[in-house]
Amino acid sequence: MNPWRDELDAITGARHGGQINHVLDLLKQLDARFPNVAEINYQLAWTCDVLGHEAEALPFYEKAVALGLPPNELSGALLGLGSTLRNLGQHERSAEVLRSGRAQFPDNREFDVFLALTLHDLGRHTEATKLLLEVIADTSDDPGLTAYQRAIRFHAGKLT
Repeated sequence: MNPWRDELDAITGARHGGQINHVLDLLKQLDARFPNVAEINYQLAWTCDVLGHEAEALPFYEKAVALGLPPNELSGALLGLGSTLRNLGQHERSAEVLRSGRAQFPDNREFDVFLALTLHDLGRHTEATKLLLEVIADTSDDPGLTAYQRAIRFHAGKLT
């Protein structure tokens, strides 16, 4: 096992107790000792994001993705990176990251929703609405919506 893993797990476990600011300090200390660990950088990014420090989160997300993460963490890191870029006003780059996430994780429909938000910000309202309608048609278990899935898909395809 990696020498940093147990400590990282303990630190992120403390996050569930609401000790977010303290967790950020501990993660930074761990990163100083193990500076090129993707998982530590991802947890730093995630924690900064939760605290509303998107600008601080950005380089941690980028480094985590560049260093390579296991698939389940990569999915979360790409989503976080895309969302953070959007929040920082980097909409074109956000769309690129989210499209990459969609391509790598086609079953993770959260990428569609966050991409739709970015597309809306880019003024591409038709594309954003179509994407959201497809997510609703594909994922809803609501009987009223499932009864109209075909119509929803039809109209999503006809948006202009």
